[in-house]
Amino acid sequence: MIYIDRTAAGRALGAELDHLRASDPLVLGLPRGGVPVAAGVCEIIGGQLDILLVRKLGVPWQPELAMGAIGEDDTRVLNRDVLEHMTIDPQEFAAIERAERRELERRRTVWRGARAPIPLTDRTVVLVDDGMATGATVAVACRVARMRAPARLVVAVPVSSGEAVERVLTECDELICPAVPAGLGGVGTAYQDFHQLADDEVTALLG
Repeated sequence: MIYIDRTAAGRALGAELDHLRASDPLVLGLPRGGVPVAAGVCEIIGGQLDILLVRKLGVPWQPELAMGAIGEDDTRVLNRDVLEHMTIDPQEFAAIERAERRELERRRTVWRGARAPIPLTDRTVVLVDDGMATGATVAVACRVARMRAPARLVVAVPVSSGEAVERVLTECDELICPAVPAGLGGVGTAYQDFHQLADDEVTALLG
């Protein structure tokens, strides 16, 4: 399945989420690429649109491997499976967290301004990204979202590898993904237009 762009992918994804329409869902895009997908989902099923700001805390010598993640309101989750098998210097961990919090705060200022995040508590929350290759980012995003006590947590992505689906299934209540190709060369291969979004594009989508 090839999508024209992220917004078109979101509309197609929204058709798979019609059963959530009555719950007045809170649709959260993972910046940057997940935001136009989430906006497309909202066009179809309604609800509210917001972002979930998450920063992965990567292992110093292997940044793609998450030893934890942080979110807004000083939330932090730790990946015990990783930390139990590695010796991470506490000062180094703290330095990485400080750097990621600075970037999270920068993004919050750019995309939210003075606006507070919409509360997740007791809501049906749909967490949206433009795709999953390994699923690591979405998995830690689920853990951050869980800390805010949603009534139901749904992950929705237009395309994913089978490996990522298996990883994320255990982190959410429901996972919707219309395309799980046998050999996903990369999320971008599922799109005609997969340009890198600028900050102002995200800001415009959030209104």
